[in-house]
Amino acid sequence: MNRVVIVGASLAGLCTAEALRANGYDGPVTLVGDEKVMPYDRPPLSKQVLSGAWQPERTALRSNDALASLDVEFRMGERARMLDPVTKTVELTGGTCLPYDALVVATGATPRSLLCAQPLEGVHRLRTLEEALALRDALDERPRVAIVGGGFVGAEVAAEARRRDLPVTLIEALPAPLSRGLGERMGELCARLHVRNGVRVLCGRSVTGFDGATRVERVRLDDGSSVDADLVVVGIGATPAVGWLAGSEIDLDDGVLCDAYCRTSIPDVYAAGDVARWFHPGYGRHVRLEHWTNAREQAAVVARNMLRPQLPVEYAPVPYVWSDQYGARIQVAGRSSDDAHVVHEEDDGATLLALYRDGDRFVGSLAVNAARRLLDYRRLLARGADWHEAIASAA
Repeated sequence: MNRVVIVGASLAGLCTAEALRANGYDGPVTLVGDEKVMPYDRPPLSKQVLSGAWQPERTALRSNDALASLDVEFRMGERARMLDPVTKTVELTGGTCLPYDALVVATGATPRSLLCAQPLEGVHRLRTLEEALALRDALDERPRVAIVGGGFVGAEVAAEARRRDLPVTLIEALPAPLSRGLGERMGELCARLHVRNGVRVLCGRSVTGFDGATRVERVRLDDGSSVDADLVVVGIGATPAVGWLAGSEIDLDDGVLCDAYCRTSIPDVYAAGDVARWFHPGYGRHVRLEHWTNAREQAAVVARNMLRPQLPVEYAPVPYVWSDQYGARIQVAGRSSDDAHVVHEEDDGATLLALYRDGDRFVGSLAVNAARRLLDYRRLLARGADWHEAIASAA
């Protein structure tokens, strides 16, 4: 392997480059990123950056000295346009063609847009540092806030807006906020946190459009009602950034399809991070995770398998994600299910521990302000403990 190209300069891409160097690879590495800034951390965008506790430079994933020591060619502010697996080249939008011996697709995901909504001032999304700073400035104007989408990002923005004592309405099409990540029942429990902090929560409602001349004034809902708002944050999930791979014959299905070793259908091409949908040996199916921890851990496995293709290792992690809201730390290990059991609760959910069950299988755990206890369940999940052992541990 003489030359490595990594397309995507966020956490997964940078960690792949670092893991290659840590495992002894000293050949040329090129890292392509579509943003002009050097790699930065995204979870703080909806937390510390939005609140003003962090200045933008603090989000940098590595210092300038650490990046220089990697001896990597950074092609920032450039976007991949096409992959040609026959000539083994990646064409950039500026016309440059980068040859590779091994390629890593780490292009992440792109926020979904509301197809029903016309472009108006005051409508924001939150994926990049630039968008976070624009939203922070807009919140300084003390607007009435409507948040479309009750996932982790939407919930964290709601928490920050309420910390500023702004009126907030959270609109979620599903029966409960956070239900995609926590399951419906646990989502309802966590919704109490928002209601106790003054958020108006509307569930089972879809947005049909926005009203306003040049700037948003209200959000129209599918039941005929509307929500007055000067600022709208749309956080309805993201789609894998795979458009540039069209025509490359790489298998795509809600991301880049990979085997258990993170290899794609094209030789010498791997995928990592939000864009990768790989076969999870423990689940027996393909999964795609938009989690910080997954991006870091998957990058390490990709680098290892690139360097030792004859002795690859499977990637079978215990998924882990966290969120900070109103001073509460919400953590999930494993995966959620509709069969959730609360095994410990204090102060109406201020501290909570719940276990997720799938038949006789123990599949996940939710902790609210119970980080130490969650560690025990992450260990049980890692060694495949069954439901009876998990319940016994809780007792």
